[in-house]
Amino acid sequence: MMIKNLRQKLAIGLTAAVLAMPLSMQVSPAPVAEADWGNILGAAIGGVAYSAQLNKEIKYINDTEEGRNEYFAEMKKQYGVNEDWSLNNRLDGIMTNLTAAIGQVDGSIYDKPYQYFINKDDSFNAFCTLGHNMSVNQGLFNYIDNDDEIAVVLGHEMGHGQKDHPAKGAKRSIGPAVLSAATGGSVLGNIAANLWNNRGITRPMEWEADNLAFDYITHSNYNPGATAAIWQRVIDKMGDVSGWQDAASDHPSNSDRRDNYEKKLQEYSNFHVTVKQNDDTASVLVNKKTFCTPAAYGSMSAKERAYFVEGNLAAAFHNGHNNSAATVSGNTVMLGAQPIMTCVDGDESASVLAERLNSLKDK
Repeated sequence: MMIKNLRQKLAIGLTAAVLAMPLSMQVSPAPVAEADWGNILGAAIGGVAYSAQLNKEIKYINDTEEGRNEYFAEMKKQYGVNEDWSLNNRLDGIMTNLTAAIGQVDGSIYDKPYQYFINKDDSFNAFCTLGHNMSVNQGLFNYIDNDDEIAVVLGHEMGHGQKDHPAKGAKRSIGPAVLSAATGGSVLGNIAANLWNNRGITRPMEWEADNLAFDYITHSNYNPGATAAIWQRVIDKMGDVSGWQDAASDHPSNSDRRDNYEKKLQEYSNFHVTVKQNDDTASVLVNKKTFCTPAAYGSMSAKERAYFVEGNLAAAFHNGHNNSAATVSGNTVMLGAQPIMTCVDGDESASVLAERLNSLKDK
């Protein structure tokens, strides 16, 4: 098969971010006392050949069923597979829901269905690479205990896939590699280094994937507030700059991502709902007046929980449930058919909050 023959020459592998190619062949520079245009031109021609071959390989892996299946098998071999039934069942459900949601706005998802598995890495991550092949770190389930936030993470990765960012990122990294060949460096080595550091995925691509994730989530039954809540959780646990970020990173800061989603929630609510950050808590405002300041609960900080309340309210206003009266069902505040908030220790009572919501929602 084509990929197996090329693997012997190029030793193509994977990275946790997009794609990397561990070297089985090094391009050794010819010993020269000083650079001359003959040497530079010869190396550049060689670099162009490598680029053409790599483009051919990327197309095979990304666009053919055989190529993406072989690549998927290599992914499993490299990263290991977590066979835990409960985790895989959860992942199947989330991917099924997201596929249906994406299908409402981008029918091309059915032309190349995603292949996915849970790997054995304990860190907070998931990634989508060539051929709509995805892997989810088992550690993601340790950091996140609700499916809504996991859906946001996976929706972001599927956004990369829908816009073909992995292939574009891989091809984007070819330029520096070819230039390096002119000075005797390794073309493939530089491609691997660029991709390993996620330099092929640009900041605009990251923002595009984030914004697509919001669109996907709002076409599902997941709480849209989870889009902001997940980044508040990351801030709570890891700080504003996470382990995969550094000064040169193309990833936006965690707070920038949270705040971008919070603005989208405001827009989605037709600007009826917002969250105001306090020192250790956050207040949910309806028509610029404080509706509630949720308490922390379980693994959720008070701030994280506020975004879930905002998401429920945003959905209620977006879908017209604000035309109905706020009521109480057990400990849950309802607005029409939309649950808004289930009250726990540290919250005001559901009856108090329902009365307040009725006084605020039509202003």
